[in-house]
Amino acid sequence: MLSAKSLFQEILDDDESFRLFCSIAAGGESQGGWENGRIAALVPPAERDLAPKISRHGADEDKHGRIFNALMKKRGLEPVPVPSDTDYTMLLERHGIGLPHEKLKGDRPLTVQDIVVYLAHSRVTEQRASEQMELLRRHFADHPDLGRAVRMISHDEDNHLAYCHEELLRFAAAGHGRAIQRTLRECALAEIRIYRDVSLAVMAHMGRVLGWPRAKSALLAAGIHAVYAYERLGGWRRMVSLRMPERRDALGGPATTAPEFA
Repeated sequence: MLSAKSLFQEILDDDESFRLFCSIAAGGESQGGWENGRIAALVPPAERDLAPKISRHGADEDKHGRIFNALMKKRGLEPVPVPSDTDYTMLLERHGIGLPHEKLKGDRPLTVQDIVVYLAHSRVTEQRASEQMELLRRHFADHPDLGRAVRMISHDEDNHLAYCHEELLRFAAAGHGRAIQRTLRECALAEIRIYRDVSLAVMAHMGRVLGWPRAKSALLAAGIHAVYAYERLGGWRRMVSLRMPERRDALGGPATTAPEFA
């Protein structure tokens, strides 16, 4: 029976597919760490109190990248180049979602509107990350090799999502509500399309590595298209709602360190 657990177990059991999976994940997390680090450095004076939380967010993403690299190292594997069609973070930036990298590479302080865009983009992408890690935690929380990593990253992604909710609600109360809702909607509709395309690309690469028969690849592609159809018809709305989280000030403390996997 084809299930999320059996599919990931197949990827996990093969060194080449596991290496590709971890390389893609590590690359995206490291890129997110760089973006958050630059945003923290360019926060406008009016929002300097937010800088430590953005830095914590970036430090967490860097930590996740190190965790995925450590999981490869434990199996004696080296990272492989990330195929461009699987680079979720760069594809989002290329389609105008979030803050452009050219702006982040400069020295000019960001505006409050830029911070609103950053938080709205993060609220959408962290929803996706939280859901993906919850799925892995459900099936692999007790796995002897992956368990600790899955639990830690899942906890962090939930914290990131809570932080985005809380800060966006603060900005909405300060008069940015319409801009927030408009940006959230734009980000969500673009994200579900890019997530579909990246998912199709990842499954195509995995299929070649693992030698999947054409029927299996077609079934997985159909499932990905079905998820997109659901999200396009209304599932995207879960990415744009805002509510005060149970975890208040979720990024208010220092970042936790990555565990050792050697």
